[in-house]
Amino acid sequence: MPERQVSAAPELRDKAARVAMRLRVAYGIDRPEREDDDPIGSLVGTILSQHTNDQNAHRAYELLRARYPTWRDILAAPDAELADTIRVGGLANLKAARIKQCLAAIPDLDLSHLRDASIEEARSALRELPGVGPKTAACVMLFNLGLPAIPVDTHVYRASRRLGLIGPRVSANAAHAVLEEMVAPGDAYAFHVGLVRHGRHVCRAQRPLCEDCVLVDLCDYYRGP
Repeated sequence: MPERQVSAAPELRDKAARVAMRLRVAYGIDRPEREDDDPIGSLVGTILSQHTNDQNAHRAYELLRARYPTWRDILAAPDAELADTIRVGGLANLKAARIKQCLAAIPDLDLSHLRDASIEEARSALRELPGVGPKTAACVMLFNLGLPAIPVDTHVYRASRRLGLIGPRVSANAAHAVLEEMVAPGDAYAFHVGLVRHGRHVCRAQRPLCEDCVLVDLCDYYRGP
């Protein structure tokens, strides 16, 4: 895998490395594990996870795969039937259309070749698929293709801003590139997974539990202006 070119300030790279190390220890994050042997499964699952909670997204994916054993079965399914199958995940009509559009755009319904691509090549190929934004592409790359992308969800974005790793004017979409330049490839998985867990349980949007935070001495938000 080609080395990523890093242009972030040295002090921010150092802080990101310390954040990843502490999160790895605090949350027992060992090594990356693929969530699905099929990259398309990860892609479809990420589409289903948009604007809903993990439980509903997981249930929608289970129902989808139980009813349609192959991706070609989904392409052949009536639109209304497909939407009804995944309704528990919310925005069923929109997600059903996005899933079909994505599947129809994948040559031979196979993305396995992207495991050997560079992070830039994989991102470009995934972003060309209908409805695939930077977060969805990054999720597929990190969790399924073994590439050091950093998906920026609401927890990663909030915690990264509070830590001072990204500035207040950096959008969530732009934060993907900023953080990927800053975080060492070997830390990408621990950084993302750790901040998601940390954001859910400690660095919450309302009433963050700063007294329980293992990152408190690194946090610009805690130190204040």
